[in-house]
Amino acid sequence: MKIARRLLLKSAGLTLLTPAVFAQPRVETIRIAMVEGLSGGNANGGEAVFRNLVWAVERVNQRGGVKTRDGARMLELVRYDSKGQIEEALSALKSAIDDGARFIVQGNLSSVAAALIDAINKHNEREPQRRVVFLNYSAVDPILTNEKCSFWHFRFDAHADMRMAALMSVMKEDKALKSVYLLGQDYSFGQAVLREARRQLGAQRPDVAIVGDELHPLLRIKDFAPYASKIKASGADAVITGNFSADLTLLVKAAREAGFDGRFYTFYGNALGAPAAMGEAGIGRVFAVADWLPNVPTAESEAFYRAFRQRYPSPADDYVHMRMQLMIEALAQAIDRAGTVEAVAVATALERVSVTFAGQTGTMRAADHQFQQGLAVGVMDRQGTPGVKFDVEGSGYGFRVVRRVAPNQAEMPHTCRMIRPG
Repeated sequence: MKIARRLLLKSAGLTLLTPAVFAQPRVETIRIAMVEGLSGGNANGGEAVFRNLVWAVERVNQRGGVKTRDGARMLELVRYDSKGQIEEALSALKSAIDDGARFIVQGNLSSVAAALIDAINKHNEREPQRRVVFLNYSAVDPILTNEKCSFWHFRFDAHADMRMAALMSVMKEDKALKSVYLLGQDYSFGQAVLREARRQLGAQRPDVAIVGDELHPLLRIKDFAPYASKIKASGADAVITGNFSADLTLLVKAAREAGFDGRFYTFYGNALGAPAAMGEAGIGRVFAVADWLPNVPTAESEAFYRAFRQRYPSPADDYVHMRMQLMIEALAQAIDRAGTVEAVAVATALERVSVTFAGQTGTMRAADHQFQQGLAVGVMDRQGTPGVKFDVEGSGYGFRVVRRVAPNQAEMPHTCRMIRPG
């Protein structure tokens, strides 16, 4: 007899139910806890993550869930608001574990990810019967898979040095580039971006002068006009920044208003309001690097993007992450192979995953748990121009892919000394 099964998506005080029907007995769901900033300065980024993970979990459940020795089981996504704060994230982690979650997902803010890694290491040693695995989709400070690498942590985004190398492959060929202004957020990730920018510029473009090198408080600046004035006065041809969310949109707005007509080489300039903020001034000037962009010129990529927009038709919801789809597919594959949700077995299987989805392929490097996948660099242009079939967030502007970096080209060495459980 068929019985109704449901994918549960829980938030504080709210339960969303998406019905699905499967011909199998009811068994306990597998809880995935999303610990993320859902309020505060990067709330829009947290909600974008949630939409992507909902879509990925729905897809796994619609095909029958994951296979374990106890039978098929559905995935359950539970969200916890960290408010973008370390202490709140640690409290949310404890609540998630107490609620039965055995898989933790997080990514927005590397400082939070680092604290979660430390807490999970201690928890897993102290309570081996309740061990958890941490899947990271966006925290890209390189240290997390180098000095701070952990058997329990897996990163599915390219780290900052990998992203910078992809951007540098475009900057290296920009013969008009004579000077740059480095600007970033004053925390571990922002510091890592500027550090690597200095290193790679010195190695690949020693002729380019660094005319500004500055950090600012994270998600606290309301008026970037003083920074924009300094950028313009420096005579910089381009700005290199890892800024995201309001720290990026307010920056590009201020630069536009100050009359800065240089280029922006960004990690996150392709969404969350940045294209609309820059407007016409961004055409041909704003570059962004990502694991995937909507205008990647393949039929599989186009079908993937159209499916996402069908699921989330509102332009305000238009921020799709391919890597988050690959992450959930990798988790499903690992559970299938392990036949259990026991943390050591799943982590061991995750070390060997290789997934292909919508034309994008990624494999986990066991030595440091850094996912290896291709990257794309795009430049902003009007929708409808060659190579820009899709715009971003209904802005009328999209990103034309100007460079695709294969996984073996994006790969970088590591310094991880992985300690595995005995």
